Amino acid sequence: MQRGALLEAARSLLSEGGTEALTFPALAERTGLARSSVYEYFRSRAAVVEELCAVDFPVWAAEVEAAMERADTPDAKIEAYVRRQLALVGDRRHRAVVAISAGELDAGAREKIRAAHGGLIAMVVEALSTLGHEQPRLTAVLLQGVVDAAVRRIELGAAEDPERITEAAVTMALNGVTHR
Repeated sequence: MQRGALLEAARSLLSEGGTEALTFPALAERTGLARSSVYEYFRSRAAVVEELCAVDFPVWAAEVEAAMERADTPDAKIEAYVRRQLALVGDRRHRAVVAISAGELDAGAREKIRAAHGGLIAMVVEALSTLGHEQPRLTAVLLQGVVDAAVRRIELGAAEDPERITEAAVTMALNGVTHR
């Protein structure tokens, strides 16, 4: 139960203030635990991050996958892949994952994030293969780059409305994957 409270506090801290806000004193304050008690659950900040990724990223990826499964054409699957990820930007789990990805992490935590992203990218490879791409994995990685750039733009509170950023990313993704 305490572990769940610590993870919820970590999500809040990350979404409110980024990785700099995720400290053991802040976790202790948010949960009402002594700082030494936080260390009983997590040995480091990176361990908190790794657990958040292990818990939150699969839920987020499942939401993207479900949106893609509801689409009936390869183009619609690609559009759903982009739109669902960008729609999740406001979700606290997603904002935590974005903050985590931007932070300075140890090699183990970075590897877990890379592996999680690899699973996300794999979802769109089949749609790209169906469209006839010679290098669907490479195209999927580049497509995710478009999504990541749009996520960062939305997270920064850019001058553009998030919906306009989403529309631009969808247009870029669909034009980039349908015109070979």
